[in-house]
Amino acid sequence: MVDDKERNMKCLTFFLMLPETVKNRSKKSSKKTNPSSSSSNSSSKLPPVCYEIITLKTKKKKKMAADIFPRKKPASSSSTTVQQYHQQNLSNNNLIPAPNWQGLYPTIRERNAVMFNNDLMADVHFVVGPPGGTQRLPGHKYVLAVGSSVFHAMFYGELAEDKDEIRIPDVDPAAFLAMLKYIYCDEIDLAADTVLATLYAAKKYIVPHLARACVNFLETSLSAKNACVLLSQSCLFEEPDLTQRCWEVIDAQAELALKSEGFCDIDFQTLESILRRETLNAKEIVVFEAALNWAEVECQRQDLALSIENKRKVLGKALYLIRIPTMALDDFANGAAQSGVLTLNETNDIFLWYTAAKKPELQFVSKARKGLVPQRCHRFQSCAYRSNQWRYRGRCDSIQFAVDKRVFIAGFGLYGSSCGSAEYSAKIELKRQGVVLGQNLSKYFSDGSSSTFPVWFEYPVQIEPDTFYTASVILDGNELSYFGQEGMTEVQCGKVTVQFQCSSDSTNGTGVQGGQIPELIFYA
Repeated sequence: MVDDKERNMKCLTFFLMLPETVKNRSKKSSKKTNPSSSSSNSSSKLPPVCYEIITLKTKKKKKMAADIFPRKKPASSSSTTVQQYHQQNLSNNNLIPAPNWQGLYPTIRERNAVMFNNDLMADVHFVVGPPGGTQRLPGHKYVLAVGSSVFHAMFYGELAEDKDEIRIPDVDPAAFLAMLKYIYCDEIDLAADTVLATLYAAKKYIVPHLARACVNFLETSLSAKNACVLLSQSCLFEEPDLTQRCWEVIDAQAELALKSEGFCDIDFQTLESILRRETLNAKEIVVFEAALNWAEVECQRQDLALSIENKRKVLGKALYLIRIPTMALDDFANGAAQSGVLTLNETNDIFLWYTAAKKPELQFVSKARKGLVPQRCHRFQSCAYRSNQWRYRGRCDSIQFAVDKRVFIAGFGLYGSSCGSAEYSAKIELKRQGVVLGQNLSKYFSDGSSSTFPVWFEYPVQIEPDTFYTASVILDGNELSYFGQEGMTEVQCGKVTVQFQCSSDSTNGTGVQGGQIPELIFYA
């Protein structure tokens, strides 16, 4: 125990450390309260000392719970981390939390995450999925209402119904779980096979940030293989930005998109919009064959026999959106004319359209599609030739490039012979980080001028922004050719900026300052 004298000595020490004004106030106060203290016996106990405590105001940043109570690693194996709860709860395999589990997690976000797909304190359950594929999932009305205005109206609105179990047959269970994970844990967990279903759930329950994340995921994973399906879904979900991106891919890589399995899964309205597309960059025979493939699958969806009559029936008026009269005559004669889908009169009239001076009237659109106009990025300011340059013999000319906007590389422009007309064999290749994205082997004929001559890939290659790609060509020809000089490291081509740098794959002298591959041919 500390006696009174020792305690008063400590108080006196504190008093002596106070500012003078404070001590004076304290002395006055002491005189008023103890007028006879000066004549007291020295051996008596010291009187209580009056002192004043001053609170200093400082501007300090407020600390959050996580700062005040830093999270500690559980000492025993019985403590369950949030990540473990996530893993358990995805399969609805909940464990009873440890006693005082709330103390394990310093933030409300972490404590909330423990409740994700957890029966503990659940006051509502959802039976999600179509009959035969349902999953029963627990929920907590307060948490759900905070995360979605639809759930708020469902549980706390004027027309709220007090149900313990709610059936949701039109949402995929995995997608519903992904939405719950976002609402409970503030985490976005998307997968390619469920992102469309998750977007549907996010739209249905008005969770806009999750819906935006789904759209971003779809845009980054968009390719010719899934562009048609995503076009159909983007129109359904009213996502104009995603719709525009789908059209960019479909236009530039039309033949790949039309030959994809996903094309057969689109609805009739989307089929019509694609067949009507003016900028579709594809041969009309490819469009015709894609429409027949779609019709075959549609017959199966409608439980119709796979006959020519039924294919034409499901196509309906969309058949006349195919611009059959614009096909090459060989394509029509060997393809569409022998498909059986056209009537005898239609076949005869189209043949007359090709050959007769007086052309018959047709129900089919007879004007060719405009397609896309390719752009050319020329990286040299001049070209030249010398008696000992530019020679080939199977060596590689290569250059690296990057763009600031997504484009589709259709081919390269190459120099030709400087010694009169000549023919070259060209193997062109496009790589990203060593992975071949496109290649083609073809021949081109040069007329002896300093012009560039296009060499095309079989299909345009999609190029993502802010990433370097390697363009390469191996030429085989006996004649010397022109070569570029005064090369530029950056070229502005329309709305696209292209940057160039040297490639380690180049073994024939091509670099930024000079050499081959003077042009990139692309769609933007």
